[in-house]
Amino acid sequence: MTEPRPAEPPSEDLSRLAELHGVATSYSPSPDRTVAASAAAVTLTLAALGVDASTPGAIRAALAARERQLGARLLPPTVVGWGAGPPAALAALPEGSRLLIETEQGETRASAEHLPPGVHRLTATVPDGRTATAHLVIAPPRLPTPTGRSYGLLVQLYSLLSRRSWGMGDLGDLAELAGWAGRSLGAGFVQVNPLHAAVPGAPTDPSPYRPSSRRFPDPVHLRIEDVPECAYVEDRERLRALLERSGRLREAVLDKGALIDRDAVWELKREALELLCEVPLGPGRRAAYCDFLAGQGQALEDHATWCALAEVHGSDWHRWPTGLRDPRSAETVRARNGLLDRVDFWSRLAWLTDSQLTAAQRAGREAGMPVGIVHDLAVGVHPGGADAWAQQ
Repeated sequence: MTEPRPAEPPSEDLSRLAELHGVATSYSPSPDRTVAASAAAVTLTLAALGVDASTPGAIRAALAARERQLGARLLPPTVVGWGAGPPAALAALPEGSRLLIETEQGETRASAEHLPPGVHRLTATVPDGRTATAHLVIAPPRLPTPTGRSYGLLVQLYSLLSRRSWGMGDLGDLAELAGWAGRSLGAGFVQVNPLHAAVPGAPTDPSPYRPSSRRFPDPVHLRIEDVPECAYVEDRERLRALLERSGRLREAVLDKGALIDRDAVWELKREALELLCEVPLGPGRRAAYCDFLAGQGQALEDHATWCALAEVHGSDWHRWPTGLRDPRSAETVRARNGLLDRVDFWSRLAWLTDSQLTAAQRAGREAGMPVGIVHDLAVGVHPGGADAWAQQ
């Protein structure tokens, strides 16, 4: 047998082209080892970005085009600044350039000095009249650290079920654990698995690292009895029946070795939440909900709209009617107006879940935890989910 020939490494021009498009040509699995990507892998990656690097001539043409493009560009798509000083990309603008910065906090500024942390919108106009827009990310040089060392617990929330949860662990269980661990064990934090909103449907996507949205938590984690409106549900018989069914799910897992059935849990909780959301909010609760809606703004409206549309058209927006695939289209506006009750339902679930997450954090801090609840964040999102639709 003959030894396979090693893969051909990228040429100098191909490596340069990859670099200008943000494509790595090597990686280091350990500090003392570097693995080079093959020319074929780099070529295919560039092709996925719409860059033809199939021949030496195509590489040279693409390289020249990219260098011209970058040379004429006033700003990169995203500018990052650390601390109070202006980012280097802004210092490189021609003298006399004007800046307009719309901050995440809703302010409008003409200078990049002393901006608050956040993701802002930047428009730069140079003296010859050309303009450029970019995301302006301002981050602190470092995050504050606790005054001393501490230890904590790592839990998968769904497995933290108690005699009060509905067949899988919930945010009430998390608050109990945080309070107990802080007071009885001196723990500094509790870390949980990703709690992002999952893609709906039965069966749902089981991966916590491929959620529908990273921006909003999943209402399957709600403790139903801790929602204040639960006490005022008029159809008590229906609610009692749901509690009995949830008890059977819980006992099957705790006492009979059954596996956690997330879909069955969500079916019961969704039905219960429909009942709870029929209860009018009191004045204080209504004011708190309105504050939440205002604070979350367009992001929550998009998320709730996607959830409402998914109930009608399925959970993959690529298969929706053409007009609804654009979150800003006139068709989507009309559809949202026709589904306002469902948009409000999903918005309220986001608020309720956020409120119970806040309560869990408060329980930990009141128990003496210097950190409290620590979240695991998914790297990406499901291609058919809410974030991919809203931020495409």
